[in-house]
Amino acid sequence: MRRLLISSLAVLAVAGTAAAEDITLRVHYAIPTIWSDAQTKLAEAFMAENPDVTIVIDGAAEGYEDGVQRILRESVAGNAPDVAYVGLNLWRVLESRGLAQPLDGFIGDEAEFEAKGYTPALRSLGQFNDTQYALGTSASTLVIYVNPDLVEQAGGSMDDFPTDFDGIIELAAQIDALSPTIDGIWTQRHDWRFQSFLGAYGGRPMTPDESDITFDDEAGIAAATLYQRFAQEAGMQSYNEGNARQAFPAGTLGIMIESSSLLNRFLEGADGRFEVVVKPLPIMAEPEDVYFPTGGSALVMLTDDEAKQEAAWRYMMFATGPEGAKIIVENTGFAPTNALVIEDETYLADFYAENPMHRPAHEQVARFAGPWYAFPGPEGVAVTDLIAAAMVEVSDGGADPEETVKELAETLRDRLGMR
Repeated sequence: MRRLLISSLAVLAVAGTAAAEDITLRVHYAIPTIWSDAQTKLAEAFMAENPDVTIVIDGAAEGYEDGVQRILRESVAGNAPDVAYVGLNLWRVLESRGLAQPLDGFIGDEAEFEAKGYTPALRSLGQFNDTQYALGTSASTLVIYVNPDLVEQAGGSMDDFPTDFDGIIELAAQIDALSPTIDGIWTQRHDWRFQSFLGAYGGRPMTPDESDITFDDEAGIAAATLYQRFAQEAGMQSYNEGNARQAFPAGTLGIMIESSSLLNRFLEGADGRFEVVVKPLPIMAEPEDVYFPTGGSALVMLTDDEAKQEAAWRYMMFATGPEGAKIIVENTGFAPTNALVIEDETYLADFYAENPMHRPAHEQVARFAGPWYAFPGPEGVAVTDLIAAAMVEVSDGGADPEETVKELAETLRDRLGMR
């Protein structure tokens, strides 16, 4: 009888081990041209530390929008992945459909969680209504790319580069005056860029509960006014994004305010012509009020199976923790979404030694990362085009910034049903 009991316990132990080893997580991601190597290395490193979990990587979607649409279709068919990397401005689509699982129960003590590198700024990338639904995995913010050769030719100095928009506009005007073939400054008329300037002045696009538009205030007017000043005072041209991204590495554009995700492209394009320098955006409000809308991706948990959720949380903590962040930075060029990677040089000391221009953007993310506001409702995407068009009117058409911003806010309230 005793031998039978021992035998039964042994069978149960083996069965329990087999069940633990049988946990398989399906992971979805997008943009294989950027993420393919990183996803493979993340999966291999995680499984080496967690032999009871097998990671199966789904075929990649071409873009974040395509990826979210695929997840929605798969969820209807009852075949959604367990974990997904989605755009920072798109995870709310999954939350609104009840697919993204809330994570607060897994986080536990918030002070301990923050000590692991998840600062309030970084956590905000995946929060809605005081609930955590996603964890940031990669980030890009608006930064200032500078051609130091043109700065010196215009009488400026990189050692004394201006830290406010007044100084930047004055310097850009001096660069613009160098030659008819040289332009002083350029940035795109775009919702994300406008939100970035708005955040620099301490403003926000909407109230926290998304019940009203809030950018028709002093911060919003100041942000729109920048576009007009860039054009009227610093000679900003109205050429398109593609032309601007060619002009800067070619050495004919002095200052370009663009996404930090383009750094590698500009470094390669300018190689041999000039040394690209990156500067953070000016802080035009109290630091605690400043935020920069952050592009990139976040991890969401889609499975509602308790056993899989435990394994999924371990995977999410690994991918967004210091080791995972190191893999992502080294293999994608994005900024990390874990503060420890920047604070503790043991993780990326070699990377920063070889790539010093990445540090300003990475530090900016760690301090001031905030959500890229996605306007709610079926008209949410359409209104971003209205914002871009308004900034064109201000910069190229000479429209009054205050009147334009206030009219734009009223239009958005109507389109989004906020009245």
